[in-house]
Amino acid sequence: MNGLTRLNEFLNFLAAKRMRFSLVQSRDDAIMVSFALVGTRYEVEFFEDRQEVSVFTGDESIDFDLQPVVSHIENERG
Repeated sequence: MNGLTRLNEFLNFLAAKRMRFSLVQSRDDAIMVSFALVGTRYEVEFFEDRQEVSVFTGDESIDFDLQPVVSHIENERG
């Protein structure tokens, strides 16, 4: 099964489950599907011959201070 077929099947699965997702092309050779469930964010990149899954978990805590976010962006992007 090729990458486009696998991607379409996965998008149809997410749609059937009424999941919100976004599509991003962050690499020349892949399309990434990003979505979240409570406590977990997923990034699934579909290539022609495979897929790669990244899982990010957190404690769902809320912080009201924006400065750490701004500082992180400044450190990463100058």
